[in-house]
Order: sequence, then structure tokens, then C-alpha cells
Amino acid sequence: MGELVEDETVRAARLLDAQEKAVELFAAVVERGILAPGVRESEASDAIRDLAGELLGIRRYWHKRIVRAGVNTLQPYRENPPDRVLAEDDIVFADFGPIFEEFEADFGRTYVLGDDPVKHRLRDTLPVVFDAGRAYFAARPDITGAELYAHMVELAREAGWEFGGTIAGHLVGQFPHETIDGDRLESYIAPGSDYPMRRPDRNGQTSHWILEVHLVDRERGIGGFLEQLLTLGPPAGS
Repeated sequence: MGELVEDETVRAARLLDAQEKAVELFAAVVERGILAPGVRESEASDAIRDLAGELLGIRRYWHKRIVRAGVNTLQPYRENPPDRVLAEDDIVFADFGPIFEEFEADFGRTYVLGDDPVKHRLRDTLPVVFDAGRAYFAARPDITGAELYAHMVELAREAGWEFGGTIAGHLVGQFPHETIDGDRLESYIAPGSDYPMRRPDRNGQTSHWILEVHLVDRERGIGGFLEQLLTLGPPAGS
């Protein structure tokens, strides 16, 4: 790890810059047609990794790279479903955690390869639910991770979907950020995370969070995923 960045304005700017580069990477993924029928999830993931190195010089990631399609989109982050070939009418999501100049990005987006209206509706609902969750967070200064998770589950239900994640986000920051594992539940937006989210981190600095939205329809065997900074940056629907 490099020298700790203490200036809060600089920290915020570096986190936003990392996210903006992730946005640039995902736009290039679409332009290059990487997520296409006939491509394996693992092949798409490797192609995105190579593109990140080519365009942005990214060589490190703080979590596993994920591309999931079809029925695999039902699976939350911690699962490792069998490698699948993207089909003609698939819904696909990508979740990457690149490190830019020692600051972490965590960015996820969903794509629909065909014209299925249900899949398009699912994709289009993701930023709406994200922005509603962010508004709920903004209006409650003492909100806990457990409270925000419960609200995300309710927002998903109101929108006609099921919330598919066991968490709805986590801390993010300068690499390596505050440990997020089963022994540090307060680092997650999840049931049982009862500490206020607006609290100093282990270095006494402002805590910054990623918000995750994972919506699923188990009957149809499809899911969608979106994540980005909760505490900084533009709305997901912008």
C-alpha cells in the first residue's frame, strides 16, 4: 500500500476518478462487442481484463472479476457457478473491482443481448432502485447497514422483483480498504450490520460505501446487477 491519503477532498476525488475510469472501461466493452453470443463468461472476463490493461494500464483488481449470463445471473457474488456460453437472447452482468493509482473502483452493469421486454425492464429497473436507495440513505443521517439493506429488499419487492444479494454493498477506499469478510459484518450493508454507516473508518477518515442492487426473477431464471459509489458521484440513472 502507498502512503495514506489523509485529505478528504483528495480521497473523494481519487475515488470518483477511479469510478469514472471504470465507466470508461465498461463503455469500451460495449463498443468492442465483448459481450456477444457464443462467448464464454470466462473469455469475456479475460477480454475485459486485457482491455483494461490496454486502455487504462490496469493490472490489479481487489476482488474476483465476474461476468455472468442467463441463469448464472441469479447467483450472488460469493458463488462460483459453472462457466457458461452467452446465448442469443441472454441477460448478462459484469462486476469488476479495478485498482486505479491505489484507489479502488467497484462497478457493475447489466446488458441485454436480445429484445426480450422482461429482461430490458429488469435492466432498466436497476438504476431506479439504486437511486431510490441512495435517496433513502441521504435522508437518514444515522442509518445502519442493516436498515439500508432492509430498505433495498423492500424497494426490489415494490418494483416487482426479488433482491438477490445477501449484501447490498460494502466499504470502499484506498487499497487495501477496510477488511470486508465474515468477521467484519459492519463493513457490509447487510442484516446484522448495526453500526451507523456515517462513521470514521479504522484510520479515522470518512467512510465511503458502494451500493449494490441485485434483482432476480427466479421463475424466469434471470437476474440483473448494478453497483457504484453510494456516497459520491452522480445518480445511477444519469
